Amino acid sequence: MLRTVKLCLMGFGNVGQAFIHLAERKKDQLEKDYGVNFIVTAIATGRHGRAIDPQGIDTAKAIALVQKKQSLDSLSKERAPRDIREFIIKSQADFLLENSPVSYKDGEPALTHIRTALENNMHAVSANKGPVAHGYKELRDLAKSKGRHFLFESTVMDGAPVFSVVRESMLSAEILGFEGILNSCTNLIIGLMEEGYTFDEAVEYAQSIGITETDPSGDIDGWDAAIKVALLATVLMGEPIKPQDVAREGIRDLSATEAQQALKDGGRWKLVCRAEAEDGIFTARVAPEIVPPTSALYSVNGTSSIVIFHTDVLPGLGILESNPGPDTTAFGLLADILSILNKEK
Repeated sequence: MLRTVKLCLMGFGNVGQAFIHLAERKKDQLEKDYGVNFIVTAIATGRHGRAIDPQGIDTAKAIALVQKKQSLDSLSKERAPRDIREFIIKSQADFLLENSPVSYKDGEPALTHIRTALENNMHAVSANKGPVAHGYKELRDLAKSKGRHFLFESTVMDGAPVFSVVRESMLSAEILGFEGILNSCTNLIIGLMEEGYTFDEAVEYAQSIGITETDPSGDIDGWDAAIKVALLATVLMGEPIKPQDVAREGIRDLSATEAQQALKDGGRWKLVCRAEAEDGIFTARVAPEIVPPTSALYSVNGTSSIVIFHTDVLPGLGILESNPGPDTTAFGLLADILSILNKEK
């Protein structure tokens, strides 16, 4: 029997729209292999209004309106509450998909969005790093108390199965530390400087292809990398740290001359993320480093990312993601939803 699964979308930018396209493309497979049909009962955006329809919003029209920079209000079949908590409750959804802009400082308002969903017996799936970094234990425990689930595969390395590999395939393994390249924007910028771009030209190019915000400081000053280090340390190592606890240095002061000289000398600059627990002391750091050709990080180019885990049973286990985009982030959201649905069987 086909089950209708209702979704409430917080945020409807590139990732939210990519999720709709992916779900539509896989509609037949989802019905055949998982017995589910998705409908979107609510969409809330920061700049393009809100819509609620218990019978399902026309998502093709929603995408068209947003791309034309028009409001979604016309798609609402009933009054969409201005209070966001009331809006989430009124969506009557089975899942909240939290894809609003990240707050490195405190995780809000996404933290409140997810808390509200879980309190009202919805599952929560997030591509937003903020709530995990600032409220993981609270949200995990709340989900458990309500018999719901909170998953967030898309928060680190887009759709690559970082958390699920550890959660489901590394049972009893103790993660002692990790290293990697977790910010694809800075990796691209450094590579462009190696090719002769100035720092400003490289940043401008990254903005032009949509991999950084209008204000790129979250990437180039290391905040995006730091929050991902905090997530991995908190969730996988049991070290509950905030992004502000990560020693952080970005690439703002790295010049094209330095990038090119390192390459001539046989190395490459990379914005390297590290965390380690040794002799009871935990350290976490994000900083530019010159890595040698023998490093697995050396050949990770463009917008690709990598993380290498060091464990008590596996000396080094790496996960590489090549040139991701909104589609891969959307896949992470879909995989989390299906994982939760499988647990309910």
